[in-house]
Amino acid sequence: MGQRLSSTLTQTNIRGDVNCLATFRCVPIHLVTCGTLLLPTRRMGTIFLMGLNLVFDEGPDLDEEPDPDKEFAMKRHFHVLDVFTDTKYQGNPLSVVLDAEGLDTEGMQTIAREFNLAETVFVMPPDDPVNSAKMRIFTPASELPFAGHPTIGTAVLLAETRAAGMLSRGVTIALEQKIGLVKVDVSRREGKASRGVFSLPRLPHLMDIQFDAPTVAAACGLDITEIGFGAHGLSAWEAGVPFAMVPVRSLEAIGRVAIADRHAWEKAFAATGRSAAYFYTRETLDPARHIHARMFAPKLGVPEDPATGSAVAAFAGVAATCELPEDGVHQLVIEQGFEMGRPSLIALDLEIQHGGLVAAAIGGAAVQISEGVLL
Repeated sequence: MGQRLSSTLTQTNIRGDVNCLATFRCVPIHLVTCGTLLLPTRRMGTIFLMGLNLVFDEGPDLDEEPDPDKEFAMKRHFHVLDVFTDTKYQGNPLSVVLDAEGLDTEGMQTIAREFNLAETVFVMPPDDPVNSAKMRIFTPASELPFAGHPTIGTAVLLAETRAAGMLSRGVTIALEQKIGLVKVDVSRREGKASRGVFSLPRLPHLMDIQFDAPTVAAACGLDITEIGFGAHGLSAWEAGVPFAMVPVRSLEAIGRVAIADRHAWEKAFAATGRSAAYFYTRETLDPARHIHARMFAPKLGVPEDPATGSAVAAFAGVAATCELPEDGVHQLVIEQGFEMGRPSLIALDLEIQHGGLVAAAIGGAAVQISEGVLL
């Protein structure tokens, strides 16, 4: 199946060269061969992943009128995972609802609001039977076309529950999302948490938005002199979900970031469409890491997020354009969630050719913490 970027947070350089982002202390990473692709086939209402049961109800008769009361009548199994961590009760919590057939958008939004986590995923049979599953992602306030920690968490859950015996070799979970098909390589070493890595379904795009620095400073409670460093200034990027990118001069300053003025916040960031802002600094708690970050999205019902894969996907554009890395494969380790008591680590792999970003991947671990049934 060829080669792809590894999710392993290794500093071993198998090629013997050194391609690093000097200011971010980036390290080259291994290239590894993909694991086994789980190819489902439909048999009597069941999705089989290489002979491993992934049970899906066939759903309602398409000729029937939807009954809102019926949507909540069936029992639906769910799992909660902590993502971008290998330790329970750290990282970013994620709820994943299985057996989601028959739920309409309003029903999914209602359940997501009840869980009240940054995101809730609803898993359904795939539209294309060659894929593993179809998923939809909701914050407490709205649906997203793509998000990183739901992608990693859902893939790890499906791999662990349907193909646990294959994880030492690695499996690929193919997930249909609003943004398109996302393939996640999942593997697990003995005694370790499962890890997933996926290539970005869309490379980051610089948005044509200008920010007013005094308004941004007022919104987040910083002095204007604490915003920006080096070649890094205010910008907006999207790789599925738009974010305002706010570089902060120091670790001390980013620790004071808050939604200081909600009116100023909306005025500062409304042009992005979702008013989500990603704050980052190259000062880190651990010198082995490269970026310290925080993300706030009050309009999405997320006052602060412990780990934001979709923002990291957008940040890949910032790293590639502001740091001008040499050609090759580079890895950044991003720490987030520490101010919330939910420490998270996200691996961002950048592939640079002819001075430009040609591919990027996001990786991290996930652990299951609970499961239950929606009555």
